[in-house]
Amino acid sequence: MIPMDQPAKDSRDVLADAFGRVVNYLRVSVTDRCNLRCVYCRPVKDFTALDHADMLSYEEYLRVIRLAAPLGLTKIRLTGGEPLARRGFERFLSEVMAAAPGMDVRLTTNGTLLAGRARSLASLGLAAVNISLDSLDPENFRRITGVDAFRLVRASIDECLEAGIRVKVNAVALKGVNDHELPAFLALASQYPLDVRFIEFMPIGGDTLWDSSRYWAASDVLEQARSLADIAPVLHGDEGRGPARMWTIQGGKGRLGVISGLSGHYCRSCNRLRLTCDGRLRPCLYSDKEYRLRPLLRCLKTSDERILDVLRRALARKPMGYKLLAERGPGGVCHKPMTAIGG
Repeated sequence: MIPMDQPAKDSRDVLADAFGRVVNYLRVSVTDRCNLRCVYCRPVKDFTALDHADMLSYEEYLRVIRLAAPLGLTKIRLTGGEPLARRGFERFLSEVMAAAPGMDVRLTTNGTLLAGRARSLASLGLAAVNISLDSLDPENFRRITGVDAFRLVRASIDECLEAGIRVKVNAVALKGVNDHELPAFLALASQYPLDVRFIEFMPIGGDTLWDSSRYWAASDVLEQARSLADIAPVLHGDEGRGPARMWTIQGGKGRLGVISGLSGHYCRSCNRLRLTCDGRLRPCLYSDKEYRLRPLLRCLKTSDERILDVLRRALARKPMGYKLLAERGPGGVCHKPMTAIGG
């Protein structure tokens, strides 16, 4: 076994980093545009979105996916910004399915543009979706996101379940903002066959409203949940294959989960690589170090092997993010906003 803090030899048939972590999960951001202004993500009103010419084309994304897929890639997450805001997304989804047959392809969305499209997406082969929903109270939702769109998101959840799409509801845990809504979220997970996951508020993005007083730790979420319901840890399914720790709810149809990105890192098992909408490879969420692919993708002389070499070089320098967290200053761990990173 390779010690996790000791470099491993490079492998040419899989995507692996210098610590022996095999990367089989690609997060693809198709846009930095979003119709919400969530306080924990991109609250500033003067945000300037990328020009269309500065974003990767769907064809460029597909080239990277086709090259990476044979190297052990098993999961692709399409995200943003808000991916459904980009024109032609459904066509792109169908092309991703064709380019990576048998791949676990999922979508992360804020749900505001999903209503009325669930059956169409399911017909293309989409089997799972993550929907951001930080409040079950319409007015509190508006305060958090800046938009009165709770009912659209809630309708999207119902439509996805009816279409047979697996749903994970993601809520950023914010003390003094949505912590009082835990009983309502537990009721949602009890009533419907979906996962409700609380994600710790993280100091990411230079313009976010990160404030330690708003930090609601995963351990506190679980302690409060235990006082409200009989929950038990899940020891199968997704457990051990992702950052979320899951609990069943006695008598309930769904599950509760926490993602402790700040209090309990999962860096040693990190299996992901991010491709931003401006064509940069980002090996670690907590580091602003990125590797430019766009110029290579737009040069007719660039070979496929050259693209793969950049992927391998980027992964060779993939850091242990918890070390960056430990060294972070008052401004956080990185300056690029989450909407531009791709979640």
